Amino acid sequence: MKFGALGLLLSVGVAANFAPAAHAHALAQTPAQPPEVVETPIVIGQSFALPSAIMDAAREISVWLPPGYDQSRERYPVLYVLDGGQDQDFHHISGIAQLGTIVGTTRDVIVVGVASVDRRNELALPTEDPELIARYPTQGQSDRFRRFLSEEVQPFINARYRTNGETALMGESLAGLFVVETFLKEPQMFDAYVAVSPSLWWDGGRLARQAGAHLRDHSGAPRTLILTLGDEGEMMQAPMDVLTANLRQYALPNEHWSFTPRPTETHATIYHGAALDAFRQLYAADPQ
Repeated sequence: MKFGALGLLLSVGVAANFAPAAHAHALAQTPAQPPEVVETPIVIGQSFALPSAIMDAAREISVWLPPGYDQSRERYPVLYVLDGGQDQDFHHISGIAQLGTIVGTTRDVIVVGVASVDRRNELALPTEDPELIARYPTQGQSDRFRRFLSEEVQPFINARYRTNGETALMGESLAGLFVVETFLKEPQMFDAYVAVSPSLWWDGGRLARQAGAHLRDHSGAPRTLILTLGDEGEMMQAPMDVLTANLRQYALPNEHWSFTPRPTETHATIYHGAALDAFRQLYAADPQ
């Protein structure tokens, strides 16, 4: 088919008029590129591999600092958490500290998590029970772990951070046993002690039975001991009853202790509520 000059011009004009619309339609059909996703790590603390001559190995120490630490010149109390590794109770307890800081119910506190490796070696006192010795041949080195805390961990924290000298030790189960043993044998190490569901059954309850003798050796300096236990059976309850009887008889006036039964809790569920209550007791916010 042949086009005249006018037909050719009309054809070109139609194409020119329709080209922008077609182009715009094509652009509209092109999917918009999504905005770039920015990834930022969530950093809640610092973890150190602390060389230890006492433990003959580097040990994991994790530290949570209260918000505003870097902008202030304040000094802070320190809570040492046993079983405090990143895959143990460090995130749990530092989260309670953060919540109290955010809502203003508790004072700012530095949380130091001290990881466990061999719990019965590090947290349990020596046993004379043949069955326990056979089952846990490395057990019974709690005194060595206590020296590690006193001679290596605490000096490291005091040298690196602005601490105010106020200290507490917290632990649950076997770590709770270690807390009670430390309170009885080395009370000067910490100002406050929190033992949640302590495994006082260890070695047939010997530590609880010997509590009176240890308490009679105390100096009378101010100390706080917080004890709690769930519905955990006679094996856990009986030695707790012995311990509290000794505390009623022999604890000195400046040794403030409390025992809170938690009959609605089990060994698996007790720690969170007990730790939260301990925070509110030890670190109650100053009234405005």
